Amino acid sequence: MRIIVHHATCQGHARCWAQAPDIFKLDDEGYILPGDINVAEGDELLASRGAQACPERALEIDRTAAALESVFIQSRVWRT
Repeated sequence: MRIIVHHATCQGHARCWAQAPDIFKLDDEGYILPGDINVAEGDELLASRGAQACPERALEIDRTAAALESVFIQSRVWRT
């Protein structure tokens, strides 16, 4: 799973971070950092809750095969 970050839409409510601080990283002013987030296996529920908590809909959940493949490849690289 991947979270697509629409950085320009973020208004700094930090509700995503309140749900999952280990997944959603904020800058010093409370705005989500730019760049999509590859969610590790086992963190999908927390990531979904954080994305859905955003009142501005700045976070989009991507569950496509390409997103899943990206997370799989990333996890294999970390283990080698």
